Amino acid sequence: MTYEEEIEAAVQILKAGKVMLYPTDTIWGLGCDATNSKAVEKIYKIKQRSENKSLIALIDSEERLKTYVKNVPEIAYDLIRNAANPISIVFPGAQNLAKNAIDPDKTVCIRVTSNEFCKEVVKRLGKAIASTSANISGQPTPLIFSQISEEIKKSVDHIVGLHQHDLKLPKASTIIKMKADGKFEILRP
Repeated sequence: MTYEEEIEAAVQILKAGKVMLYPTDTIWGLGCDATNSKAVEKIYKIKQRSENKSLIALIDSEERLKTYVKNVPEIAYDLIRNAANPISIVFPGAQNLAKNAIDPDKTVCIRVTSNEFCKEVVKRLGKAIASTSANISGQPTPLIFSQISEEIKKSVDHIVGLHQHDLKLPKASTIIKMKADGKFEILRP
């Protein structure tokens, strides 16, 4: 498939409430429509993971933050704009997402992706992608496509045909927890 066809196929899969295996700006991930609770449930089943461990929501732009977070502190925009590596931020006051994509404490972890494929899929879908690493819970996180288990590959509805032969090891995102008062703490550097 061409790049354009890969984008369109991914959007259709997500609109249909299905799960895809896809490259992100960090590692390969399992992704679905973050507003579809049945699709989110499928990801938990594939990962064999309890639903009390929340997922990351990938979005295409910082403007979209306000859709999923009640109050976005100004410092969050500064952190996103000035981050040298991908940055995922845990925000209080999650909204407009599937209930099972939100942590029980009403927080959500969001990353404004720098990956052009992901940006375009989110833009055309018009919604965030619920995302998590492409592994069974408790097993090592695969960093490149060839490390993803056959069990995971057989469990998804669609595998994106881009970057499958890349060997460059990605970096995990920095994770920051934003507090209601605008202060923050670094959970993973």
